[in-house]
Amino acid sequence: MIHVENLTKYYDGFCAVDQITFDIHKGEILGLLGPNGAGKTTTLRMVTGFLRPTSGTIRIKEYSIEKHSLEIRKLLGYLPEAAPLYHDMLVYDYLGYVAMIREFGKEQIHYRIRELGELCGLNEVMHRPIGELSRGYKQRVGLAHAMMSDPEILVLDEPTSGLDPNQIVEIREIIKQIGKEKTIILSTHILSEAEATCDRVVIINRGRIVADDSTESLKQMARGESLINITLQNATFQSVENKLSEIQGIVSITPVDTTGETTEVIVNCQSSVDLRGEIYRKVKETDWILLDFHLETKTLEKIFREFTVES
Repeated sequence: MIHVENLTKYYDGFCAVDQITFDIHKGEILGLLGPNGAGKTTTLRMVTGFLRPTSGTIRIKEYSIEKHSLEIRKLLGYLPEAAPLYHDMLVYDYLGYVAMIREFGKEQIHYRIRELGELCGLNEVMHRPIGELSRGYKQRVGLAHAMMSDPEILVLDEPTSGLDPNQIVEIREIIKQIGKEKTIILSTHILSEAEATCDRVVIINRGRIVADDSTESLKQMARGESLINITLQNATFQSVENKLSEIQGIVSITPVDTTGETTEVIVNCQSSVDLRGEIYRKVKETDWILLDFHLETKTLEKIFREFTVES
């Protein structure tokens, strides 16, 4: 559906996007994830044709962004981070204005506004000025604007930025509903949003792609590590470290709490083999009492920090 290859953008001497390559498949919700200033917005602006790349290729379906910019824009709905709305207009009048620009007929305009009002949850505010709406409702109006021509692809730049937790959930649900029929690419630095909404995540740091996979695959496979939490009684940290270090594949044993009657440690395993059975057998050889023993799920937040924090 969308093919981006060696995409690069320089601002004077600064490289904002550095030779990134990725594909987006039809019907996929792709999250472009990264810290502020990573190059997410610049990438989206190039994909939508608002910025010309310094070098690289963007193809959407059979069209090239260099030769078929207008045809590509007809396939896209774009919601920038700051939705460009006329705050003095009523919601209904504004959407009608957008529809008129898109050359809808009079009957089509009324039908489409009613359809988008239902989809984006705008029916209650249709006859209120946009300037009086909450930020959450303004984002919904911007989303309805982007959806007006029923585009095949929806591009959303930080769609939940500045919203409160309830508004984030509402916008997220709308995006997931739209994603059943559309291809969506959205940028965000909110990890929970990417994890809850996206089928796949591309993590960008300093203009480069540092990870590209489903959220589940990233959590399970990132760097091939697993973390095992163990809480023991009648054991010292030193004795636990000495005993478990005998197991091949354990990288480190880190104390969590050794101040009371129990010893809690995190065992970092750099291995494709599940080492819990081997660890349990080593514990059974001692007089330690095993109080807790579980595999920690690697959160997207931990993975994100691994890929983006400065070393």
